[in-house]
Amino acid sequence: MSPAVRLDESAWELLHQALDLYRDDRHATARLHHHLSRFEQPLRIAVAGSWRSGKSTLVNAIMGEEVAPVEIEDGRQVFTWYEDGPNPEVIAYAPDGTARELAVTRSASGMRVELDGWRSDQIDDIVVKWPTRTLRHATLVDTPAVTSATDDDGTAIADRILRDADAVLYLTRDARGADLEFLRSLQEGSVARAAPTNVIMVLSRADEIGGGRVDALVTAKQLARRQNRDPGAASVCLGVVALGGLVAVAGRVLTEQDFVTLATLATTPRAELEKFLLSADRFVSTQFTTPITPDARRALLERIGLFGVRLTTTLIRTGCDTRAKLAAEMVRRSGLTELREAIGRYFTDRAEVLKARSALVALESILRRQPRPGSVDLLAWVEYLLASTHDFRELRLLAELQDSQLGFDPERTAEALRLAGGNGTALATRLGADDDVDAGELWRLGSEALARWQNQAEDPLASLDQRRAAAVVVRSCEGMLARLSGR
Repeated sequence: MSPAVRLDESAWELLHQALDLYRDDRHATARLHHHLSRFEQPLRIAVAGSWRSGKSTLVNAIMGEEVAPVEIEDGRQVFTWYEDGPNPEVIAYAPDGTARELAVTRSASGMRVELDGWRSDQIDDIVVKWPTRTLRHATLVDTPAVTSATDDDGTAIADRILRDADAVLYLTRDARGADLEFLRSLQEGSVARAAPTNVIMVLSRADEIGGGRVDALVTAKQLARRQNRDPGAASVCLGVVALGGLVAVAGRVLTEQDFVTLATLATTPRAELEKFLLSADRFVSTQFTTPITPDARRALLERIGLFGVRLTTTLIRTGCDTRAKLAAEMVRRSGLTELREAIGRYFTDRAEVLKARSALVALESILRRQPRPGSVDLLAWVEYLLASTHDFRELRLLAELQDSQLGFDPERTAEALRLAGGNGTALATRLGADDDVDAGELWRLGSEALARWQNQAEDPLASLDQRRAAAVVVRSCEGMLARLSGR
């Protein structure tokens, strides 16, 4: 939130100036119009990662529906868009914009489409329209698997994400090596490098850590906290969140029959059950004498894995004695709650900021690759806006506050988080007031907060990082007072 002009309004104005500058260039004006139209559309969140990183599982967990992946007949991967719609339908788009609705059949892992005469290499994108509240404010994009940031496929995927996505959920097993290299490839241009504020890294398949022990998710969350403090990760993303995807999806879609099956398994003496949970083969073998058939056990493994069976049977034994209780605890332990909160705090609550960032990235690309008289002046305005905007600093501060990296006490951390918009960006929410409070009371609260954080920013006993963080909060308070004064 800038004390002067909002970032999205400034970006909108610069796009219109560029339209006038490139009015004789059909390709450039098409890109500029495309980004102008995106201000009126839901935020676009790309789900990216390597092969079998759990991208489709994450899409299902967020949506609370088992709709991903969409499988093409020959197995080719394409960008798959999940959008809100009144009725379920799947539409394929060719490179020339030709569209065709596809017949869909449910598969064990998601949905399978029949191409009805089209070849898979004739399809650029598949759009899945699905009626769900989750997609009203954000479109999810399941991307093809990333192999390397340096090969042709990896470069093409990175280019598409840069062009079409406003934010990225990047799935990784260890947040190292090739994954960091790919995320750096998304920082093309000065705008993207100066504002790495549109990526959340997800430690996917967290339930496999430590051989899938029942405490695997706890260990994964500890690893995520360590990664949050790693400079390499911090330079390319806002934060790292651990997720047990299979457990998250199972918790969102758990049926009464699933619960009965798991409850029956939980009646098996623990020592005996543990013997058969050492491997998938043992669990589905006929030597395991239980009322649950081997086929039913095999289906259960496909849905929640060995870790899921260990976790859910333990939870049932320790008090989750109804389907609702078990489902809620599975979602909580999976890490999905923390991930959804992070998506809300960093992405959907800041949708206009991230759309403006995408527009500035595209505008910078056009100005640098197609220079002409006047483009240098526009580039200078882009750089000025990038240097002066406060929105990106707030997002970085929110990420630092989440993991207590700054060493503030809990009360001060909570206030900084609130004032910087971590609980919501409305003025009353930032200032800790009721929605119907009058402007005079908001001014008083803002002025008092400004004085407190000015003192913190000038405190000689505070660390340099604390003083810098306090300066960001001071700027947020000044911005709120500027809005209240109508400037």
